[in-house]
Amino acid sequence: MQRSIRVSIDRGGTFTDVYAEMGTSASDVQVKVIKLLSEDPANYPDAPREGIRRILEEFTGIPHPRNQPVDTSRLEYIRMGTTVATNALLERNGERTALVITKGFRDLLYIGNQSRPKIFDLEITSPDMLYEEVVEVNERVQLVFENDRRPTDIRGVSGDYVRVLDPLDLVDLRAQLSAVRAKGIKSVAVVLVHSYTFTQHEQQIGSLAHELGFSQISLSSEIMPMIKMVPRGFTSCADAYLTPVIKDYLHSFCSGFDSNLNDVKISFMQSDGGLTPMSSFFGNRAILSGPAGGVVGYARTTRPPRLPAPLPVIGFDMGGTSTDVSRYDGTFEHVFESVTANVPIRAPQLDIQTVAAGGGSRLFYKNQLFVVGPESVRAHPGPVCYRKNGYLSVTDANLVTGRIVPQRSTKYSLGCVVENEPLDVEGTRKAFQTLSDEINASQQTAYSVEAIASGFLRVANEAMCRPIRNLTQMRGFDITTHVLACFGGAGPQHACSIAKALGYDVVEAYYVVGGLTIWLHRMSKVYIQRYSGILSAYGLSLADSVIDKQWPASCPYVASEKPSLVAKLQSLASVVLADLKAEGFDETHSTLEYFLNLRYEGTDTALMTRAVLPAGTTVQAGLLAFDFDTAFTTKYQQEFGFLLHARSVLVDDIRVRGTFSPPSNSQSTPTTISTTSASPHATTPLYFDELNAWKPVPVYLHSEMLHTQTVVQGPAIIMQNQATVVVESEWTAEILPNGDLYLYLSAPSSALADQVHDQDVAPVVVMDPIQLSVFSHRFMGIAEQMGRTLARTSVSVNIK
Repeated sequence: MQRSIRVSIDRGGTFTDVYAEMGTSASDVQVKVIKLLSEDPANYPDAPREGIRRILEEFTGIPHPRNQPVDTSRLEYIRMGTTVATNALLERNGERTALVITKGFRDLLYIGNQSRPKIFDLEITSPDMLYEEVVEVNERVQLVFENDRRPTDIRGVSGDYVRVLDPLDLVDLRAQLSAVRAKGIKSVAVVLVHSYTFTQHEQQIGSLAHELGFSQISLSSEIMPMIKMVPRGFTSCADAYLTPVIKDYLHSFCSGFDSNLNDVKISFMQSDGGLTPMSSFFGNRAILSGPAGGVVGYARTTRPPRLPAPLPVIGFDMGGTSTDVSRYDGTFEHVFESVTANVPIRAPQLDIQTVAAGGGSRLFYKNQLFVVGPESVRAHPGPVCYRKNGYLSVTDANLVTGRIVPQRSTKYSLGCVVENEPLDVEGTRKAFQTLSDEINASQQTAYSVEAIASGFLRVANEAMCRPIRNLTQMRGFDITTHVLACFGGAGPQHACSIAKALGYDVVEAYYVVGGLTIWLHRMSKVYIQRYSGILSAYGLSLADSVIDKQWPASCPYVASEKPSLVAKLQSLASVVLADLKAEGFDETHSTLEYFLNLRYEGTDTALMTRAVLPAGTTVQAGLLAFDFDTAFTTKYQQEFGFLLHARSVLVDDIRVRGTFSPPSNSQSTPTTISTTSASPHATTPLYFDELNAWKPVPVYLHSEMLHTQTVVQGPAIIMQNQATVVVESEWTAEILPNGDLYLYLSAPSSALADQVHDQDVAPVVVMDPIQLSVFSHRFMGIAEQMGRTLARTSVSVNIK
């Protein structure tokens, strides 16, 4: 029997999305899409396994009982992005872990970098450490400067010389580790001073721990062989804490299939946007496994028509629990140190900024302000409209304002008490009426239910705009030159509103200050993929397999060091290629990217700088010729607005990223211009905040417009299988030949820029709780950008 079913799964916090293909060639491929609750213990124990079971039933027509192992004879591969590691870190339910560290440094990670993220809090609460036991090791090595070098000193892997002051005491360590193991601890993180360059002591400790029966041993010299002991220690502890949880989940997942999936190729999405085999899926690389698939999805599919050149894209992934924002401009943007659940982790990760505002974010009225999140109603009990005694959420606000058509929103009905039961509109209105009565009583106002719900949507949109501004304006990019790619279960509902909010930064400020309304350039292009509701799962089917490695360098970037750096890059490239071959990937479809991580002397903000190699030259010649210094200073100037001319440029480490791209991952760019008007399927009432009134708008079915080359004038609603698209006034939606949606402003933004309207009478200042809530987000966003830039560019430790 031929293996021709390929399954890609995104297991999110609220829903699990499944995208599956069956067929051996492009001409005969069939596609199935499934969305189910991530947690539904009454019906199934594991959502991804249940999704695969349903896919097999739909493709084959053969029943697969839930209480029996799933047949794998037709599966070609399974790809998965999962939040297992993220949830374990957030909820602090990872593996019991011990920290092995150089004697005298037991409190190093507890002290951390002494930063205070909330500087105005009167009571500072230190986050819980991931380890519960500390073992101090009798050993010490010291970096040696060139003028103090001795013949017995040892050259480390970074090129630095070290001197062993105290050899490793394995006898004492054996006794300490045995006592730790006797307490039931099976995971250990090893972090020694200068082990990034001198690895021998950590390797000996690893061998001893293995001998004593520890099942998870995370050596910092292998997990993150970089300078800076604090982030290296946190990253190693995170790996030791999370990897056993991942292994347990993978074992449980595989046990639900016959042959334990040994005959099926299984890949998992890493935080850096690349796939890795199940055997190489580790905790420190799994934090952003879930949202990474969506970044790959929009990066590969956002192709607006009739543009002379590709535009940079902002990815807007609005799910049930949170919203993830990222940027793509021809290459994936990575960060190498981030903080998740108060744990600094240093590993290659897609630059994804998350805000706790999604379809399931709870709505509150606190201190005379509208507050959205960060608490989530999750799948259980869910929003009020799920009929499970839930709480008011953004989904409820969309429902009572008409942005969700309850008769056709089967995705939301999955969460109801009775599966596929209609959403509870009346119950949701009653809950909002109760909240409206409270707000009107405190404000001496008469807001309607719809006005209150619409106000919460404005506040939610503003909260979700903050990370977009951080990725663009804070780094010197113009928001209005980007395409907004909206996806996730709730993203298309908010697409036009988000684009509108991003373009109106100065409008409301001028209105408050001087009685003027000035229209500036706006973000005018929105792209919604045909699989927008499950784009993270679809992106997994388009993803490449990636090997990403870094080595420490620790040298100045000067001409005399260039040949040595190039030689190290080529040596690292050989290792990456060997790893790709070991996983079964040939060089024909593999590409390598070369990087130097550069920073100014006296600062600790390094910028990863990629070499652009000219065609027709060898790798060695191209690397020798490429001016990393100019590329670094250009990038630094763009991001921070100044240069430190008097300071030398240093190389912290080198990096090579190897990517295997199968030919089938390419997608054609639609160029046909849509000219035919679509016919609506029905009409539905939609609340317009600016009019404070309901108006009937047409409802279109996306499935009826495929391959018809149609346009839809806003306001309108387009129903996709897994998402609802709200086309607001002034916007036009164009259905492209491949089924994607391209939304654009009907009036050109250049015309909008010239419109200035004088107000005859200065506006009366009213304590509007909605406006106050919106502007609190605006001002906080400005403060965040200022603080982040100051922290990254300052030399003073106190300022940092």
